[in-house]
Amino acid sequence: MARGVESIRRVALGVVGAVLLVIGVALLVLPGPGLLLVFAGVVLLARAVPALDRFVAPVRVRAMRAAEESVSSRWRIAGSVLVGLFLFAAGLAWGLVSLLPYSGWAAGASLIISSLALFALLGWSHRRVRATRRGSPEAPERTR
Repeated sequence: MARGVESIRRVALGVVGAVLLVIGVALLVLPGPGLLLVFAGVVLLARAVPALDRFVAPVRVRAMRAAEESVSSRWRIAGSVLVGLFLFAAGLAWGLVSLLPYSGWAAGASLIISSLALFALLGWSHRRVRATRRGSPEAPERTR
């Protein structure tokens, strides 16, 4: 019975990891937190398939570097906030204005969710970098 539960857990981790990986790769060219989603997908896939564990460290280094660079200056933070506000406003427009191409709440909701994810990750990155600059020993390993 325990083997069956473990198999189901591994398949579920693999499916969720693969979905996050595909979405993250798509978000590398679209607006959104691509590298962090790629990292999350690789971590879940590595838990499902231990042979993939060797890819976790390099992706983690790049994802964390990108997160730190995104909040490295006030100009970058301001640009990210403006992009997030634009995505949110565009989502509302696509949801409410039927004259726009591909209008509807499906397109609007995806833009709004992207903006909320951007704000959440921007806040997380800012807190992480600020804690690192203060010399907090728990900052790099923080899991909240």
